[in-house]
Amino acid sequence: MFGLSFGHLVIVLVVLLLFGARRLPELGGALGKGLRAFKKGIEGGGEENDKIDHNKDGKGPGNTA
Repeated sequence: MFGLSFGHLVIVLVVLLLFGARRLPELGGALGKGLRAFKKGIEGGGEENDKIDHNKDGKGPGNTA
């Protein structure tokens, strides 16, 4: 049935029992937003790390001051 096994159906039933049918669209939307933010963070994560100066106090390993 649509490539779903018995285990998948049990998981869907448990989720329905825990959260109810009314909350599922909200949970799906929140999950989608979270995944989008995660992907955006992964793709653009290197740019933000380049802007951070970890040796502001001058005591870091690259400073001879």
